[in-house]
Parts: sequence; C-alpha cells; structure tokens
Amino acid sequence: MDRYEGFREFVTVRGPALMGTAYLLTGGRHQAEDLLQTVLTKMATRWRHIELDGNPEAYARTALYREFVSWRRVRRNHELPQAELPERTAAGDLQDAAVRRMLIEQALRRLTVKQRAVLVLRFYEDRSEAETARLLGCSVGTVKSQTHHALQRLRLLAPELGELLPEAAPMILGGER
Repeated sequence: MDRYEGFREFVTVRGPALMGTAYLLTGGRHQAEDLLQTVLTKMATRWRHIELDGNPEAYARTALYREFVSWRRVRRNHELPQAELPERTAAGDLQDAAVRRMLIEQALRRLTVKQRAVLVLRFYEDRSEAETARLLGCSVGTVKSQTHHALQRLRLLAPELGELLPEAAPMILGGER
C-alpha cells in the first residue's frame, strides 16, 4: 500500500483553491507557492493520520494560516512594495477593476500578518468569527478587533476603496467564487 495513496488526488483536486488562499495571504505567486509547498510537505508526512481524521481540507487550511503567521514572525520583511499605479481613465470597468485590485493588493501587503489572515478568512473564505478564531488559535474578540483595525487601516491606506469596504468586503478580497 502506497503511503501517499489519496494524497496525490487531494493535491490535484484541492491544490488550486489552496493556492488561491495562499496567494491572498502572501501577496505574491512565488511566496504563495513556497507557503503551500511547505504545508503540503508537512501534510504528506502525516497523510495517513490526517486522512483518518476525515477532513484533510480543514487540516490543510488551518496549517496554511498557521504556517503563514509563523513564517511572518520568523521572516520579517520590512520592505513595502511601492509600484506606481496607472492613471485612471474612462477605458471601462476592466481597467477600473485592475486598478482597484492593485490598490487592494498593495494595502493588504501593508497590514499586519494577523490582520491579513483575518480578512482572508472572514471575507474571502466567508468564515464565521468563531471559525476564524479556531483556525488562527485566538479568541473571537481578537478576530473582531483585528477585523475592525484591518478594515480601518485599509480605508486609510486606500481611501479610494473606502465606499466599498463596509458592505462589500467579500467582493473586494476575492470577487464571487
């Protein structure tokens, strides 16, 4: 019996969704690939155990968030990307959406690790406060305060997005899934 039986299928089926979450957390494709690879490598060594527990997806997502927070503690990167944004024109919704996405990505990179993780879980993953707290290993109160502070900081960092943040945080962070 192959010790990785089922693992390859899990990675094939759920890998793209996990990669999307990793990208939102890290803000870059290469960092997202590294993060996901680290988590999947750890999962592979414990696959039989994880599979017996019955919910490898939940395990993977929890591991992804915790590894991201752990990485950021160890690998502090104080550089803040400062790309010049193109001027807004009346070229249509597609250009506006691209500019908005760039603004959001820049603002997300400037949030604390915990704030970014909370926003991704709450608004992209559509998790409850209790689920978010459980996944991050913190209290519901911490999730509430981190969400509040993160949205407040996003409004400060990208005032152009201010009218979108309160009602449409899911749309901003990931669009419709």
